[in-house]
Amino acid sequence: MANDKKDEKKNDLQEETQEELLEKLESKNEEIAKLQEELEKQEDQTNEYISYSQRLQADFENYKRHSEKQNAEIIKYANEQLISNILDSYEDLERALNQSNNEKELREGVELIYSKLKDILEKEGLKEIPTEGEKFDPFKHEALMAENNDDFENGYIIEELMKGYTLKDKVLKYSKVKVCKK
Repeated sequence: MANDKKDEKKNDLQEETQEELLEKLESKNEEIAKLQEELEKQEDQTNEYISYSQRLQADFENYKRHSEKQNAEIIKYANEQLISNILDSYEDLERALNQSNNEKELREGVELIYSKLKDILEKEGLKEIPTEGEKFDPFKHEALMAENNDDFENGYIIEELMKGYTLKDKVLKYSKVKVCKK
């Protein structure tokens, strides 16, 4: 009988342990199911982010292509206004050459055209770089010759050999000059 009670207690403990283990197992299974559900949500969200990133990349590539095309178009026709302004002077020059009967008429026609062209270029922002009597500036002038001259101070320009020009404060062509060097 004592053995029977011991066996019965053992069986009760085994049943309780099995029930506890089953409960723990069910709890763990629920936890795993929740984690799997959460993982699926995270994967869906990650896929959405990847898709969004790919769309942004495609949009950027399209924008880049469009900008390059637009810039090429701007560059292609950048001088359109200037050329349009110069065309009148070009046609005036042709008329002067064709309709001049003597040297005096030709000279007067060319002087008018020169004046007109100069005005057009100045309106566009072109300026001559001052030289004679100025101090030599390597950012505006190019010294082709040097000469000892008592009429000028050391480092000053004696003579302009070729004109130089700036366009809105940017040097387009450096003045070629002769500089006093003592």
